[in-house]
Amino acid sequence: MNRTDFLRTLAGSTFAAGALANQVFADSTASIQAETAPFKQAPLPYDFGALEPSIDKMTMEIHYGKHHATYVKNLNDAVKGTEFEKKSLDEILKTVSKAPAAIRNNGGGHWNHTFFWEVMGPKKSAAPSGAVADAINGQFGSMDKFKEEFAKAATTRFGSGWAWLVAKDGKLAIGSTPNQDNPLMDVSDIKGTPLLGLDVWEHAYYLHYQNKRPDYIKAFWEVVNWDKVAENMKKA
Repeated sequence: MNRTDFLRTLAGSTFAAGALANQVFADSTASIQAETAPFKQAPLPYDFGALEPSIDKMTMEIHYGKHHATYVKNLNDAVKGTEFEKKSLDEILKTVSKAPAAIRNNGGGHWNHTFFWEVMGPKKSAAPSGAVADAINGQFGSMDKFKEEFAKAATTRFGSGWAWLVAKDGKLAIGSTPNQDNPLMDVSDIKGTPLLGLDVWEHAYYLHYQNKRPDYIKAFWEVVNWDKVAENMKKA
C-alpha cells in the first residue's frame, strides 16, 4: 500500500468511526428522551400473533409498533414546554377542549390504543358472565341484541373512529366517536367510563379484511377479554 492509499484508508476509517460515534450518541440521546418523556407506551400484553386469526400478526405489528408508537411520540412533542406536560392523560382528556388539536388527537390516540390492547386477549371467555352479563342483558335484552347495537355503532361510524360501551349513572350505553376522541373527553357526544372499545380506523383491519368492516367487527368478539371488561365495570 502506497502513502496515498494509506491516507485514504485512514481517512475512511476515521470518518466511519466518527459516523458510528455520532449514531451511538444520537441513539443514546433518543433513549434518554424517551425515558424522561411524560407519556410512555406500555408493552403489548401478549405476542403480536396471539389474536390470530381474528386479528393478524402483521396488522398488530404495524398497529402497535407504528401507529400507537407515533401517537405517543407526537403527544410528548406536543406537550413539551406547555402546561399539559405535568398533567396526567386522564386530566388532559377531561378538559381537552382547552388543548391544541395535536394534544387532543395524539392524547386520544395514546389512551384509546392502550385501552384497546387491554380489552382483547388470547385467553378469553366466549361470553361475559356475572355482573357484566347481568348488566348487558338488563340493558339490552340479550347478548345478541347488545352485539347487534354495538356492531351498528361501529359500522355506521363514518370514516375513522371508535365504537364504545360505557357505564354512566349506573346504566350502560353504546355510541361512537370520530377520529381519536373517546367518552372521557369533554368534547365527546357519548360520555361515561369506557368498558369496551373497538378501533374502526382502516389501519386496524384493512390488511386482513380490506373494506369488509362488518367481518372485522364480527371477528372482534372472538378476542374480547371479558375479564378486563368486568374489571372496568367494577371500577366504574
